[in-house]
Amino acid sequence: MQALVSTAQNAWRIFVSERKPGWKYLTQLFAVCSAVGFLSSLLFFLGIRFSLAHQPLGPLLVSGLIWISLSVALCCFKHLRCFSALFLLSCGLREGRNALITAGTGVVVAGNIQNIFHNLKVLADSITCHLEFEQFELIKYYVEAIKWIYEEAKRSTKLPKDILSLNHEFTPSYSISDDALKQELNDTKQEIQRVANEISFMLTILPYIGQKVLPIVGIFLVSFGTALFIKKFVGPHGVKFKNTYITKEFIAFDELQKQQQRPGLLPLNKKERKDYVTIPSFCLTRKERKHIQYFFLPVIVHLCIWLLFAAVDYLFYWLIISVNKHLQELPQLEIQIKLFQQRNENNFIIGVREFIVKNDPFKISLFKHDCIPQPELYLSTTWIQLGIIIFFLIISGLFSGLLTQFKILVSTSFYPDAEIKRIHYLHAKLLKKRAKLQQKTAKNVFARTVNFWFPILKAREAVRKKERTMVNDNVV
Repeated sequence: MQALVSTAQNAWRIFVSERKPGWKYLTQLFAVCSAVGFLSSLLFFLGIRFSLAHQPLGPLLVSGLIWISLSVALCCFKHLRCFSALFLLSCGLREGRNALITAGTGVVVAGNIQNIFHNLKVLADSITCHLEFEQFELIKYYVEAIKWIYEEAKRSTKLPKDILSLNHEFTPSYSISDDALKQELNDTKQEIQRVANEISFMLTILPYIGQKVLPIVGIFLVSFGTALFIKKFVGPHGVKFKNTYITKEFIAFDELQKQQQRPGLLPLNKKERKDYVTIPSFCLTRKERKHIQYFFLPVIVHLCIWLLFAAVDYLFYWLIISVNKHLQELPQLEIQIKLFQQRNENNFIIGVREFIVKNDPFKISLFKHDCIPQPELYLSTTWIQLGIIIFFLIISGLFSGLLTQFKILVSTSFYPDAEIKRIHYLHAKLLKKRAKLQQKTAKNVFARTVNFWFPILKAREAVRKKERTMVNDNVV
């Protein structure tokens, strides 16, 4: 373990140092830069593999080219080495958080929102299907009843052929003028399909574009944030930029000040330890705790939005399922058609009265089972992906303070001159604060005396001293 730590420390010293002559040093520097370049190209390959390409050969060739070119560039330029190290650390901070939030929003759009519109389309198709389902069974029974009435009437008025012969034919028919209804339903279906296709296209193309553009935008944002961090650190006002950390070099400088009989600072008092912390450390200052709260604020807002869409998706699915259950439990409508006929026959001797009854029951289904909507739900698939994204967001937020400390340590390793200026500024700033605090404490002690609150007593005491002095002078 100690050998591994020693090797890592030596590699870091080589990585942050200026380029020196000699093949041995150049070989060691190139090996370290190759390792860093390989890590960067691997991250690039993973990002481009799952976003911009479906075949691994293209991203693999691009990543290999980036590895070689980045290794050579890192070996030649110290500023680029600093930029690459800070870039990797920045992936876990605000820029990485924004990229993860964008990815989570894309998952919600592709999952919950698209599923909501899909279930709406299923419901609209169900309504049009029920309207197209025409109930002609009842009309058919009406026609049969009319035929039966005709046959019975024909039989009752039948005369002997010797007296009179009648040839007649009865053919009932019906027609329903539903062309306008069918045309309206057809137009409605086409309009629903058109709107559904437009919504589906938008909900498909937006996550697709986001998936393709997200890695490029994320890399650009992280690169821009890293460059801005370096500019602020080495700029004219760099001594004030995030200068709240006590490094090992600061401790050594304070010890040197004490050896030279100059005022020292360490150890810090209780109030100073709330604003200034020795790094690296898991202890956070008040500003860092506020930054963590600000880090999680957009995460919580987006999480609430994601939960809202998931709840709407589930409630809409549950509503359709409940309606389906009740529709399927509805019994069929039972209809009974009863026809009564009373026929009187007057013969020469006896009159005959005959009752004829026709009972024809049948059942009609109120809802066609093929038209009942069947919704879909993909909460498990969506929230597995969101769970992974939320996990990395929580880890990034909890360790954002530590990553910021590492960014300061990396920057001080690459720019020691800027670190010396920051140490002198912070040391003088803390000494000045302590001097002001001591003066304020002395004033507070004076404010607690009686003479401060009763200046008349102090004036009388001064007059008495003056009188005693004059008496002594006269005696002499």
